This record gives sequence, structure tokens and C-alpha cells, in this order.
Amino acid sequence: MGLVPAVGDLLANLTGSTILLIAAQLHVPKIILLRMGLNIAVNALIGALPVFGDVFSIWFRSNVKNVQLLERYAGAPQRKSTATDKLLVVAVIAGVLAVILGILFGFIWLLGRLSDAVLPANR
Repeated sequence: MGLVPAVGDLLANLTGSTILLIAAQLHVPKIILLRMGLNIAVNALIGALPVFGDVFSIWFRSNVKNVQLLERYAGAPQRKSTATDKLLVVAVIAGVLAVILGILFGFIWLLGRLSDAVLPANR
């Protein structure tokens, strides 16, 4: 998936967001939800870099780390989720989506700049 710019990163980060939602539904502690969100964000930011980002994503494996965190903490004694738990999850997902959108807009901007450089307008 990494061969098509932005598509592989988008799918990996959407998968990561789904894992994060499942963790929130299973009442994983807030600090673990935050750690999971940071794993997704780091993978999204560095994964957006050509070639190096793909190698980093293979090595870092944010979704595998998040599933391991989910498995470790989902079995913890259950507690009722609070409004702050839900707000934290929404904020983390919004942050991850902002990173993904920033990467996509940056990629589109870069393509526009490259096309202007390669195909200059008739003057």
C-alpha cells in the first residue's frame, strides 16, 4: 500500500483510529488511549515521508503496538466511562484526523508545485 502515496498511510491510520475507538468502548484507561493516539500520530507524521516513512512504518508498527496495549488493558477491572474519557478520545481522534488531513493537503500542494515546475504556463 505504501507504493501509492498517501493511500497506504490513510488506510493504516484509519485502522489505527478504529482500534482506538474499540479501546474506548472497552473502557481502557485514558492514559493508554492517549498513548495509542500518539502512536498513530507518530506513524502518520513520519510515515508521510517518502521511502523513509515506509521503512519507519514497517519498523514502528503502531497498530500492532496499539492492539497489544488494548489486549493488556482491556482485561483490567471495568469502570464506567466518564464524559472526560469520551472527550479525550474525541480529541485524540480529531488530532489524528488533523494530522492525516494536513499530510493529504501538503501532498496535494506539493503535487501542484511540482506540476507548475515541470509544466510552466505559456508566457
